[in-house]
Amino acid sequence: MAGAAILASRAALKLGAGIVYTMLLDGNAPSFDFMQPELMLHRAGEKLPSATTVLAGCGMGRDAAAQRLLLKALRTDASLVLDADALNLIATHDELRKILVARSRPCVMTPHPAEAARLLGCTTEEVQKDRIASALKLARDFRCTAVLKGSGSLCALRDGSLYVNRTGNPSMSAPGMGDTLSGMIAAFIAQGLSVDDALLLAVHLHGAAGDELARQNAVGMTASELTDKARALLNLWISGRTA
Repeated sequence: MAGAAILASRAALKLGAGIVYTMLLDGNAPSFDFMQPELMLHRAGEKLPSATTVLAGCGMGRDAAAQRLLLKALRTDASLVLDADALNLIATHDELRKILVARSRPCVMTPHPAEAARLLGCTTEEVQKDRIASALKLARDFRCTAVLKGSGSLCALRDGSLYVNRTGNPSMSAPGMGDTLSGMIAAFIAQGLSVDDALLLAVHLHGAAGDELARQNAVGMTASELTDKARALLNLWISGRTA
């Protein structure tokens, strides 16, 4: 699903990551992004570019090629953001899980409830029954910073603290929204924020951008336009103005 990787990459680029390399597993994937030619697209099998921050999982699938690419990512010295199928692979492969837990570099995990359940070895219903305990357990068991997505996303930090995000709305339950959030988190880490601060800023900004879009047009919200709204909103905050 090359679209997921490209959505995440566009979000990372537009929220200030700098140079963004995008590794695509699809053999029929484009050689460049027509809408965002600044992205550096690479085919799987090429050498993984050196990077300070690596985002893995968006649209990557769960086959052997995806496993190999994730293993390379886990073995880098970069800060990691893990989403979607990267989380599903870690949940089902003990080797990948052990490498992740043993890493010394920081990591952010961004599961929705079903992915969290697979990681924790329980049911989605059990995760939703006690979301706070689930989020804290994810951070503790995987030695990472984690966001348990959903209404009132929960951000569990490495020091055991927990934050509840109050931005966002139901119109954001559209395809690609999670990919966009992961790209934003990676962008902020790449600019020097700690993984904790990057997560808190990205989750809040992601929801705030969705709220701004909903006030204008609540029907048909897309992940692509949310990226542009998030960039505009962040620049307003930096300038000291409000939307």
